[in-house]
Amino acid sequence: MSTAILTLTLRQLAGQRRALLMLGLAALPVLMAVIFRIGEPDVDRQEWVANVLLKGFIVTAILPLCTLVFGTTALGAEIEDGTAVYLLSKPLRRSQVISAKLAAAWLPTALLVLLSMEVSAAIALLGTGGASILVGFTVATVLGCFVYCCVFVFLSVLTSHALIAGLIYVFLWEGVVTELFSGTRIFSVRQYTLGVADLIADTSHRTFEANLDGVAALVLMAVVSVAAVGVAIRRLSRFEVRGGA
Repeated sequence: MSTAILTLTLRQLAGQRRALLMLGLAALPVLMAVIFRIGEPDVDRQEWVANVLLKGFIVTAILPLCTLVFGTTALGAEIEDGTAVYLLSKPLRRSQVISAKLAAAWLPTALLVLLSMEVSAAIALLGTGGASILVGFTVATVLGCFVYCCVFVFLSVLTSHALIAGLIYVFLWEGVVTELFSGTRIFSVRQYTLGVADLIADTSHRTFEANLDGVAALVLMAVVSVAAVGVAIRRLSRFEVRGGA
């Protein structure tokens, strides 16, 4: 990994207006948790946190949207404006470039989403326990964030319309197709994340239950990450030879 590329990319991501939008997005679960506590609805708090706050809002919306923005921008912005040619002209292995860009997308996204998750869940669960749920979703979210970033960095190398392709994947494929056809869930990072959360949290089925086995989810996470990064490196090597995508 190139530390210089990592540092420069982190500065670029932090200085963009979209970073402020992501901060606002990450604040929504906290607001949601506060409203939930003020209303004090007659529901099981642990079940609400697991299924509504964490699964239904953070894993389903906040996590993929944040990773999509940072993942497609980390390298895609340079490819789109043509400055990637200068980066690739340096004596760096393509694997170093991809790993640095991947880390630059993953680190701020994971930090942002985890902060949102920990604060909002702590507010909603105050005084009711539920530590195992939070631990399970914390570990799963860190891993899910990494896999999403691998996929979106790969898309940014593959096409100049990575953001649109990512939106289609998140909302059409994961949001509609995988809900209608259970066999397609093995191609969903969201389902991997929920499977790992269920495996680690080890709660009752009434409180939370994922659609995908946790062990299978871990294996699929590894396979997808390696495949996405490997193809991205090969694609970037071709980009260098041809001087464009």
